[in-house]
Amino acid sequence: MSLNPTEPKWSLRLPADCSIAAIRSVYDLIREAFGRQDRLEIDCSSVDKADVTSIQLLLSTAKTGAAQGRPVVLTSFSQSLRNTLRRAGFASEAMIDQHFPQKKDGT
Repeated sequence: MSLNPTEPKWSLRLPADCSIAAIRSVYDLIREAFGRQDRLEIDCSSVDKADVTSIQLLLSTAKTGAAQGRPVVLTSFSQSLRNTLRRAGFASEAMIDQHFPQKKDGT
């Protein structure tokens, strides 16, 4: 997990383990990063372990950001995270896109 303060926004790379066993430390990292800047980009490419708690945390982060006018953008969903999203009921890419603001192809 890393923060990159050299960019105008903060980038946070999620750790490999975002399961319930590690979610408190993931929450603390997101909370710290979210408090530093108006915009937060969360790189999800390294996530190997995910469960419904990680989905809840990412949804909550995105909704909190939207409510506060502070963009939260998710990038590079790992296959493990995508599988967890599908198991949690997000059946299509359109449904995932609707609930999770994502940066795709440089946008």
